[in-house]
Amino acid sequence: MTTADVLSGHPEGESLDLPALPVSAGALIFSRAGDLLILKPTYKSGWTIPGGVMEADGETPWQACRREVREECGIALKQARLACMDFRPARPGRPGGIRYLFDAGQVGDRTLASITVQAEEISEYRLVPLAQAVRLLRPPIARRVRAATAARGTVYLENGRPVPQVSVRRRLR
Repeated sequence: MTTADVLSGHPEGESLDLPALPVSAGALIFSRAGDLLILKPTYKSGWTIPGGVMEADGETPWQACRREVREECGIALKQARLACMDFRPARPGRPGGIRYLFDAGQVGDRTLASITVQAEEISEYRLVPLAQAVRLLRPPIARRVRAATAARGTVYLENGRPVPQVSVRRRLR
């Protein structure tokens, strides 16, 4: 049964018990030298990449990514490619959810020089080589970034790890 099947059988306004999964979207943003932009949040430990939670008002993952990057560091993303989608299972005290990661590629020096962090949420930013960034990032994000940058195409992950049964490189017959 699809979501459309479920919705078509219910009158407008009737409450449905559909699952609610938090969805977030982040961006890999690189300098011309290949360094990755990472951010130090004020509200949690460790380092992260620009991005955040998708609004429940119909915002898409790409729209959420662009909005969060603009809010957190002042960069207006114009294009990117979907690098990975990661399903994070729920665990005690944490709802899990779906994480999208977009690769925005390299941005110019002028854009990087104009970074303005959102002081309420971000205490500092750095541009660091990818290997160093992966060591600084919080573990779930580090796994996601490592998998996304190692893949030749979009990668499907579960808890930051590729799923062997899901191929992104070849057509199944």
